[in-house]
Amino acid sequence: MNDSSPRSDAPEALSFTAQLRAAAQRNQSMLCVGLDPEPARFPAPWQGDSARIYDFCAAIVEATADLVCAFKPQIAYFAAHGAEAHLERLIAHIRQAAPGVPVILDAKRGDIGSTAEQYAREAFERYGADAVTLSPFMGRDSVEPYLRYAGKGAFLLCRTSNPGGDDFQAQRLADVPGQPRLYEHLAQLAQGPWNTNGELGLVVGATYPQEIAAVRRIAPDVPLLIPGVGAQGGDAQATVRAGFTGWGSVAINSSRAVLYASAGADFAAAARAQAQRTRDELAAAAQGA
Repeated sequence: MNDSSPRSDAPEALSFTAQLRAAAQRNQSMLCVGLDPEPARFPAPWQGDSARIYDFCAAIVEATADLVCAFKPQIAYFAAHGAEAHLERLIAHIRQAAPGVPVILDAKRGDIGSTAEQYAREAFERYGADAVTLSPFMGRDSVEPYLRYAGKGAFLLCRTSNPGGDDFQAQRLADVPGQPRLYEHLAQLAQGPWNTNGELGLVVGATYPQEIAAVRRIAPDVPLLIPGVGAQGGDAQATVRAGFTGWGSVAINSSRAVLYASAGADFAAAARAQAQRTRDELAAAAQGA
């Protein structure tokens, strides 16, 4: 194998979507806990100390390991503090503390050719993530290098939770039959021709439940990563009704509401309590979905 060739998982390893489905079923959970460490919000005496990023995140992982279907570290929160080594160590720790729970690296990469190959290598070989978030704006050849990794997942930004998402994602495409909105066209591509390794998913914000439902109709078979529940105010029940089709079909992310449930020494216990409330609320909504 030459240096430019991606490494594949061992034959016995589960693919990303299989891991997600198994973890969701085992923990009866749609909850994905986002790991977005902000040292300024750490409890005393760690407050403001970026050297404690690993310690803080590891404590959250240990407290919530049996309540989640995935963990989602956001790379910028580590890189901003020069803490990439903390991220590597944290993902290795997740393998030990939460075996079988997949790791989605939230990187939102989007580039082509050899640069995309290097970003894919970073996500899957350096960090050992099971899936990564991507911007599809530069087209299919910006996504394809990630899909060369057998069993590894990729989530394309489709209909995001920020208000500015309307600037492009809600615009209709005059040159595409039926003139779908851009996010609808992306859903069609993810369900069909772009999904060459069967591990492609979509990012759809919880603040737009009607559009989650539209994406689900177009792409019934792909997993949805849904941010926006919790601090961003997304409706958990509406989100589940719109996107849930079975365990592993959705990973509903909550970051700040879990991580910073308490500013005291009990932060990990408080994080667990908040994660359990969210997990149970989502599960209850699924019963009526």
